[in-house]
Amino acid sequence: KIIIDGNSLTLDDLVNVARYNFPVEISKDALEKVKISRGIVDDIVEAGQISYGITTGFGKFSDVVISKKDTHKLQINLIRSHACGVGNPLSEEIVRAMMLLRINALSKGYSGIRLETLQILIDMLNKGVHPIVPEKGSLGSSGDLAPLSHMVLTMIGEGEAIYKGEKMSSKDALEKAGIKPLEYLSSKEGLSLNNGTQCMTAIGAITAYDAINLMKTA
Repeated sequence: KIIIDGNSLTLDDLVNVARYNFPVEISKDALEKVKISRGIVDDIVEAGQISYGITTGFGKFSDVVISKKDTHKLQINLIRSHACGVGNPLSEEIVRAMMLLRINALSKGYSGIRLETLQILIDMLNKGVHPIVPEKGSLGSSGDLAPLSHMVLTMIGEGEAIYKGEKMSSKDALEKAGIKPLEYLSSKEGLSLNNGTQCMTAIGAITAYDAINLMKTA
């Protein structure tokens, strides 16, 4: 079992999870940090405070204020609009590494995600529900918005996934694994889940690990 606290994940840990299916669990300290961070986001929404990506649009729409009742719609629209990758799907190993790295980043307690949202991603990883993520579509330094959005689609029961070697709808994959999909994305959660570089980091990490072993072998 690999304990995730947002700070101590190693390359060996990542490979053990991505390649050898070690289970993961969040540390108690990380759980508390996630809860505290979520409370801050809820307070911002309740107070009607202007805060980027929570009560405003994104990018050039950062000056557009979003009403409290539309904050959920804003987050789901962010994911659906950015799930536009193309090409062959990434390997299950890379997808697992990407999921783990996102869990690790969110466990730092800075993103304001709900604990139940983070737990679904952990359950998917531990039970082998692997979103189908096209290999092309990353925005590079702006983040792996497209690949991560495809990952999030499965969390809400949309898109497609691989479960026990079989391709199916995400909804069916979650049901077979005994995981209930998210009913909605709350304030800030879409941004928390897709704004990162975990896809390119996953590919780089796996490549580095294999290169190290090749050098040792040589």
